[in-house]
Amino acid sequence: MEIVQRIFQRSQFFPSIFYLFSLLSFSLPAWAAEGEAEEFSPGEMITHHVTDAHEWHFADGLTLPLPVILYSADQGLEVFSSSRFYDEHHAQVEYAGYRYDHGHITPVEEGRHVYDLSITKNVASMFLSVILLFVVFFSISGYYKRNPNQPPRGLAAFFEPIIIFIRDDIAKPNIGPRYERYLPFLLTIFFFIWFNNLLGLLPGGANLTGNIAVTAVLAFFTLLITLFSGNKNYWSHIVAPPGVPAWLLPIMWPVEILGIFTKPFSLMVRLFANITAGHIIILSLMALIFIFQSFVIGPVSVAFATFMNFLELFVAILQAYIFTMLSAMYFGQAVEEHHDEAHA
Repeated sequence: MEIVQRIFQRSQFFPSIFYLFSLLSFSLPAWAAEGEAEEFSPGEMITHHVTDAHEWHFADGLTLPLPVILYSADQGLEVFSSSRFYDEHHAQVEYAGYRYDHGHITPVEEGRHVYDLSITKNVASMFLSVILLFVVFFSISGYYKRNPNQPPRGLAAFFEPIIIFIRDDIAKPNIGPRYERYLPFLLTIFFFIWFNNLLGLLPGGANLTGNIAVTAVLAFFTLLITLFSGNKNYWSHIVAPPGVPAWLLPIMWPVEILGIFTKPFSLMVRLFANITAGHIIILSLMALIFIFQSFVIGPVSVAFATFMNFLELFVAILQAYIFTMLSAMYFGQAVEEHHDEAHA
């Protein structure tokens, strides 16, 4: 309990959430599919749910318009609701010289260049997850301050074993004695991914961690910390790998440099692919009900979709654990001190 209290009293934990959230806010592209077609199309339905959009669709008749924020050199900053792109019959229309086509807002006039800074569904979901993170962990921090010598209860009792697990089973074994400087980031990245994975499973939830731009920025954080944490031993293994003949070094340098970037690339693709695949499988199983329209297929499809949904609850925390553990391993490789061959 004391280590958890010290972690929450450290100022690095919550600013790291804020910095992570801020960089991600500017990295999300506006990707979306067309609105619902008159005839049921499984492909359009799945694409509509797993991609980004300028409105948040929860159910038929329940859609939340989101702010459209555009900037151009000639018009400056323009802000309006995404509902302006639809008339009373929910048909797409042009507004203020812009059209909304396949999730992209483009100017009607050719040759104009516009920056889309809109609050899309993924960005709104990220706002929600960050607010949730602040509420949960500030309440836990407040509990430890009010009850410094009491056993944890409520939210503190639920999250304390997870925090201790990240410290004792991820940070310490993989990073070593310098683990404390990386623990705030590891905690932030774990809970950020886990919370957003769970939010994406809710009805109408956004597929935030299934967005390649989001996972790319998360992996970029790991890459930056690894590179800036690299000591002399880390870089010497890249420039002159031990046991490699001198004549082979020019061949090994491109391989070692490529290896620096393949590690965060694997983090990016793994999280994106696993989360997106889970959503697509569940939606595909549910689409079978409307494709076959059979009393035989319906219960079977619902049963398998329910099983997959429970499996995705496990995948949600598993992917957060894998991303955090691999990040800790890369940090440990960067700060590992030199050992002679006999000691090794």
